[in-house]
Amino acid sequence: MENKRKFNNLISAYAVQCSKCFKFRIIPTREEYETIRQNFIKDPWVCHNNPNLSCNDPGDVEYNTSRFWVIDKPNLPKTPAGLDRLAIMRSDFSKMDINYVMPNGKRLRSSVEIEKFIEANQEYKGRFTPADFSFTPPKIPEEMIPKGIEGSSSKKKKTGL
Repeated sequence: MENKRKFNNLISAYAVQCSKCFKFRIIPTREEYETIRQNFIKDPWVCHNNPNLSCNDPGDVEYNTSRFWVIDKPNLPKTPAGLDRLAIMRSDFSKMDINYVMPNGKRLRSSVEIEKFIEANQEYKGRFTPADFSFTPPKIPEEMIPKGIEGSSSKKKKTGL
């Protein structure tokens, strides 16, 4: 029997920035967001990709510190079907760690762990490969890091540690 643990998704919204007007638009689902992210360089997202939007419409959300933002790199592979990709913030806000939750509930944290998992669980061979995964974490903008956090990347840069 497979362990079907569910993890709470702490992400309250997915947004993408129009490559023409630079306004942020809310994307309704993680799957749609990941599809946009996967193809962003060869197919930059623009407001008119949504038939109900134009660059003349106001943005859905403004980038500011009233909410905590992290920024994904473009062209990361879409999470394989049936798996979860978790971005976990370190307590010192220095970076995020990426974990993939496999169908049996096991969390994997590196490409080496993915390879070992596939080798040990032959039923997943052919369903996905290590190339289907990216452990590249989202960037935490400097202005999002709370002031006074020990060990944050901003503190290390300022003190030269």
